[in-house]
Amino acid sequence: MEPIEKKAVSAAIAPGPLSDAAAEEMRRLEKDIERWNREYYVEDSPSVSDAIYDQAFRRLQALEAQYPQLASPASPTLRVGGAPRTDMAKVVHRVPMLSIRTETDFSAEGARAFDERVRNGLGLKPDDPPVEYVAELKFDGLAINLRYEKGVLVSAATRGDGVTGEDVTANARTIRTVPLSLEGPVPDVLEVRGEAIMHTEDFLELNRRQEEAGEKTFVNARNAAAGCLRQLDASVTARRRLHFYAYSLGEVSEEKGPFADSQEHSLERLKALGFPVADTRRICHSPEELEAFHVYVSQIRTKLPFGIDGVVYKVNSFELQQRLGFVAREPRWACAHKYPPEEALTRVSGIDVQVGRTGRLTPVARLEPVFVGGATVSNATLHNEDFIHELDLRVGDTVVIRRAGDVIPEIVRVVKERRPEGTEPFTMPAVCPVCGSATIRDEEEKDTRCTGGLFCPAQMKLSILHFASRRAMGIDGVGEKLVDALAEKGLVKTPADLYKLTADDLMALPRMGEKSASKIIGAIRESRNTTLARFIFALGIRHVGEATARDLAAHFGTLGKLEAATAEDCLEVPDVGEVIAESIAGFFASPGNRAVIESLVADGVTWPAPRAESGSEAASLLSGRTFVLTGTLPTLTRDEASDLITAAGGRVSGSVSKKTDYVVAGSAAGSKLDKARKLGVRVIGEDELRAMLSAGPEAGSQSNLF
Repeated sequence: MEPIEKKAVSAAIAPGPLSDAAAEEMRRLEKDIERWNREYYVEDSPSVSDAIYDQAFRRLQALEAQYPQLASPASPTLRVGGAPRTDMAKVVHRVPMLSIRTETDFSAEGARAFDERVRNGLGLKPDDPPVEYVAELKFDGLAINLRYEKGVLVSAATRGDGVTGEDVTANARTIRTVPLSLEGPVPDVLEVRGEAIMHTEDFLELNRRQEEAGEKTFVNARNAAAGCLRQLDASVTARRRLHFYAYSLGEVSEEKGPFADSQEHSLERLKALGFPVADTRRICHSPEELEAFHVYVSQIRTKLPFGIDGVVYKVNSFELQQRLGFVAREPRWACAHKYPPEEALTRVSGIDVQVGRTGRLTPVARLEPVFVGGATVSNATLHNEDFIHELDLRVGDTVVIRRAGDVIPEIVRVVKERRPEGTEPFTMPAVCPVCGSATIRDEEEKDTRCTGGLFCPAQMKLSILHFASRRAMGIDGVGEKLVDALAEKGLVKTPADLYKLTADDLMALPRMGEKSASKIIGAIRESRNTTLARFIFALGIRHVGEATARDLAAHFGTLGKLEAATAEDCLEVPDVGEVIAESIAGFFASPGNRAVIESLVADGVTWPAPRAESGSEAASLLSGRTFVLTGTLPTLTRDEASDLITAAGGRVSGSVSKKTDYVVAGSAAGSKLDKARKLGVRVIGEDELRAMLSAGPEAGSQSNLF
């Protein structure tokens, strides 16, 4: 065998000129290497030695470097990865990648419930023949869609939201079990769907290498596979061994006839084309047979080379699948029947409190490490104070841990008979563990939150991003990447620090040129002139959106009056309830927040003084009136119109009701205009709005324009 191999390769690697002979040699090498890949990675029966494979692979690389114009888009050399990408483009699926309904009953009832739904959907009677199903494994990885045109892989995309996924073509090409080209008669367009997964052995080896390199390890094989496939640098994916298993079809052109007429037929055809498919599957004709497969797989689950979290039942016939159709975003002809998550006992050694980007305090249980569901668990989220009280959880308790969905660790119950003496009930801290500000409890959401929104380090980035956002202070160019860079350099800690930045500060950041820095500084400078409503909204007070900010500005008139307002004072503002009133009062009661506001005003942030209640016809006309904007106005943006109305004492609402005084309608006005007509609300255009703002009360008495 060895002499024959050497002879074949030596002939294949003979150097050739730029000619048909060179192209022919490259195609032959591509075909050989792909066949050897399939034999090694899919069929587990290699026919050539590693040396022979490497020699042919290097020869193909050399030819492609010498004659790049002859390189094939399906070349196996693409599997080693290319230059890092700076983004991950979006891909719209031609056929949506729908989620499969999950049976929450882990017993035999799950299979029976599915069969009953299918038979009812097909209008079958009890004495009608049984429905034929295919029972398969439910892989625990990342779903992807491979698109082949004329037999060549042209794109790969993740499921995403089912309609739009992420382009992972370069990364998918590095997966040895993904065919780069298909041989034999295939449709002009063939989309193959399946799961990118990491085998258990490869996962353990990856984590071992990560630990040796002092890098973060992965929680489980699913996270590792998803992280590898979504790498911007495909060469990283190439170094981490992923596998692909096909299990369904997407778009398939039928100019050459139907690709398959059933699920089992499609899997057989895909396997013949070189796609790995799970051989552990079964044709079933009753719920009892489905459940028997569910039980069988549970017994062999730990012996499989990869992780699964259940099985999938599918109606076999494509014609019956089409008749059953879909409900919402789920097919009626398939369901997932999962296994109960694994559980284990451990002890709670402490309860820490973390502060999130929105100021929400989340208690986290620190656990004595325990191996459960294939991973070592050392902490578990406790959600909120009510959750802890419902469990009656205390430090020192022995608890039952479950990895929900085999992924998220959670505490199921407390083993109270093992509770040591002297334990105390848990209470949430009265002050933020990060910044020391007072905390308040949101009774509606059952959460405890930090009131130091403007200066709490945990909330810093989110508060600055919100402050600079378009509908707040409107500072163009201040996005997430810039805020991250500024925070890393210690240049900003609160929104007030934005106004202390210089062009030199920005140019010291990575990839920031003089022109960009100057533009951002100019945008920051221009944002100093704003409105009181925008400023209030920019502060990021919990529950205070744009409409409430406008109401607060109109009611109190000045920032000083708002800062001095009690919760009772805030309740006098339209649409402000107890929760919002407490949030506003708590925010301004924080000395840290007040200090940031004083700094902003000192740095020149200003807004027009409130109009006098008398002496201004526009103010008297619009004061206290509610406006709704709809459609596209001729010259004003919706934001500009809102600011003009608010500055004149009016209120802008997002919805039409009987309390609405005017609807300002532009072109392409939609349902709001229809509702205004139905309710008899006055409809005006931009010209009438401008007349009301400038001319006086008589402008409001003109006839409707619509």
